[in-house]
Amino acid sequence: MSVAPLDMQVAPAPRMLFMQSRSLLLSYARVPAFSVTSLVLPVMFWLFFGLPYAHQTIKGGVSAGAYILCSFAAYAVSSMMVFNFGIGVATQRGQKTDLLQRATPLPAWISITATIVNALLFALVSVLLLILFAGLTGGVWLTAGTYLSLIGRVLLGSLPMIGLGMAIGYSAGPNAAPAITNLIYLPMAFASGLFVPPENLPDIVQKVTVYLPLYHYGQLAWDTVGGAGEPMWKAVAALVVWAVILFALAIRAYRLDQTRKFS
Repeated sequence: MSVAPLDMQVAPAPRMLFMQSRSLLLSYARVPAFSVTSLVLPVMFWLFFGLPYAHQTIKGGVSAGAYILCSFAAYAVSSMMVFNFGIGVATQRGQKTDLLQRATPLPAWISITATIVNALLFALVSVLLLILFAGLTGGVWLTAGTYLSLIGRVLLGSLPMIGLGMAIGYSAGPNAAPAITNLIYLPMAFASGLFVPPENLPDIVQKVTVYLPLYHYGQLAWDTVGGAGEPMWKAVAALVVWAVILFALAIRAYRLDQTRKFS
C-alpha cells in the first residue's frame, strides 16, 4: 500500500489554525480563574469608577459616562492582549508546550496567531459585557454606529499591546511573568488616563503620559464620543511607531528563547 509523502499528510494552514484556536479556547474555558476574571474586571471597574459619574459631563460637554465607558473598553482589550501573552505564553513555555509543538508539524506562526485570535475573542466578549452593563446600570446608551466604531478601534488598535505581551511572554519565566506584567501594564494604564482623565493626573505624570502607547490607544476610543485630546492622525502614527518597536522586541525575545532551547 502506497503512503502519501509527508508534506501531503500535513493539514492545510487554515484547518490547523482553526483546531489550534479551538483547543486554546477550550483550555481557557476550563480555567475559570483566567476567563471569568478577564471578563469581569472591566465591569467591576465601571461599577466603582464609572457608575458614580455616569450622568455627569466633562470638558467640551462630553458625557462622562460615555467617556469612561470608552476608557474601560480600551482597558478590557489592551489588558487581555498583554496578560494573555505576557502570562499565557510564559506559562506555555514553562510547561514545555513549545517543545512539544516543535516535534509536531504545527508551525510557530499558527500557534501565535491562534493565541491572538483567542485574545481578540475574549476581548470582544469583555467589551460587549461592559457595554451592556454600562447601559443597564448607568443608562449609558450610544448609537449602533458609535458602538461599532468603538469596538473596531479598540480591537484594531491593540496591535502594540500584542507586541508588548509577546515581548514579556518570551523574556520572562512563568513565575516572574505575572509580576513583570503587572509592574509594566498597570502603572502605564493609570499614567495613560484610562482610570483618571489625563488632564487630572499630576503634572509630573502628564509629562510622561504623551509618550505612552496606551495614551494614544485611549485617544482612539475617546474620539468615538468626541473626547479625544489629540488629532487622530497623531494617535495612529504613535501607535504604529510603538507597534514596530514592541514587535521588534518581541521577535528578538522569541529568537533568543528559540536559540537557547534548540541551538
